[in-house]
Amino acid sequence: MAMHRKHACEPEGPAVMSVWKPTLFLDPSRSEPVYLQIAHALMREISRGRLNPGDALPGYRTLGEQLGISRNTVMSAYRELQAEGWVISTPGEGSVVAPDPPIRVSADPKQSAPAMGFDLPGAADPESVTTPGSLLKVASGLPDPRLLPGAELARAYRRALTLNAQANLLIEDPQGHPKLRESLARMLASTRGIPAQPEQILITRGSQMAHFLAAQALMSPGDGVGVEALGHRGAWEAFAQAGARNLPIPVDAQGMRVEALAELLRFEPIRAVFVTPDRHYPTLVPLSPERRARLMALAREHRFAVLENAQDTEFQFEGRALAPLAAEDPGGVVVHVGTLSKIFSPNLRLGFVHGPLPLVKRMTALRQALDRQGDMVLERAFAELIDDGEILRHLNRMHQSYRKRRDALCESLRKHLGDVLTFKVPVGGLALWAEVAEGIDVDRWAARALEGGVAFRSGRHFSFDGSAVQGLRIGFSNYSEPELEEVAIRMAAALKESP
Repeated sequence: MAMHRKHACEPEGPAVMSVWKPTLFLDPSRSEPVYLQIAHALMREISRGRLNPGDALPGYRTLGEQLGISRNTVMSAYRELQAEGWVISTPGEGSVVAPDPPIRVSADPKQSAPAMGFDLPGAADPESVTTPGSLLKVASGLPDPRLLPGAELARAYRRALTLNAQANLLIEDPQGHPKLRESLARMLASTRGIPAQPEQILITRGSQMAHFLAAQALMSPGDGVGVEALGHRGAWEAFAQAGARNLPIPVDAQGMRVEALAELLRFEPIRAVFVTPDRHYPTLVPLSPERRARLMALAREHRFAVLENAQDTEFQFEGRALAPLAAEDPGGVVVHVGTLSKIFSPNLRLGFVHGPLPLVKRMTALRQALDRQGDMVLERAFAELIDDGEILRHLNRMHQSYRKRRDALCESLRKHLGDVLTFKVPVGGLALWAEVAEGIDVDRWAARALEGGVAFRSGRHFSFDGSAVQGLRIGFSNYSEPELEEVAIRMAAALKESP
């Protein structure tokens, strides 16, 4: 499409300038609006020097006729160019390239990035797996975003952004919004029995950041950290990033075998122990009272930190939840890591750490180098949701929904896979652990299931040494009862197809 270099008046005058002949193409298949396609194309013409300061652009009608679009669309494109400083438009005189246009230009979304011109150390990343669009992801127990109390969250966020905008937007606190730390301290005291103080709490972007900061603050290269031999790979990676040596401790039906930890301590010191005492991750078994007491005694005697991960403590369907180790910690050895993301949505990245004040201060200083601070508006909104009782009301509603989903999954698994899976109905949490009959290759089954549109995690994913484990983990909280029935059906079909 040829365009002429002339003043863009309405009506247009005679051509008095030399001919300008770039070519612009519109792509109707692109999601980008047509007026932005035009604006971005002209930006590139200017940035490449094909249009220079003072050059006139075609009039709305002229360019519209040449492109086969309305003059109003061209007008919107020119307004965008003027708003960003690329052109100057004068009523009755037209639009010309600005004397000093921006040096930045929007990238063409259709242009591919060049190949990387440098090397990365270490092994190549594994290839991504292509999965069906209808994939049912039950590899983890995640909250269902469809049950998010959107209206209440939006209202709290709006108030934080408008009524308290000046205070919230001016706060620069890497430890987290003071109001959220105050509200969270009261919540931890009332629901978990932890004698929490706001100054002992650090707000993070999810629990993984908490693990990373705790490792950086506690551990030096070469330090040993005890971890559950069947457990949380994300935490192991965070400790390894700090240069620590992960030392696996066996796990059985009573949780971490603390006597094995005691035997390890005879030969080498350790800096910390990472444990999931209320519900072992991934098998869900609680750490027995005797082992809890022994672990705390060893921590006081050998002066190591107990990193207590409370992943989904809020969800207890039957019986009474065990008190966290941090609730009975006169020795000041427990670092309690929790998450608020499991309450609403994993995409609302909010986690926290409660621990001894010197450690929290060191973690806060490290956080400044990594992230400076979190989202003060979101944190203030969550404080309001805690204070007005909305979080507890939401948890009460979710208990009802998630209990029904747990029961539906258990029933469906018994119906379709009862001859190969053995499991206990979980009394809490958002996932189920099942043992798989001998002779079945769980990893091959998981791979076939992924091809069939359902993603669960085989036991090998949680194994410290990468060895096979005759077990699997399935989350039930993020899908409805009929969808969970479909999960069991697809898993059964995949098992039949596995060689």
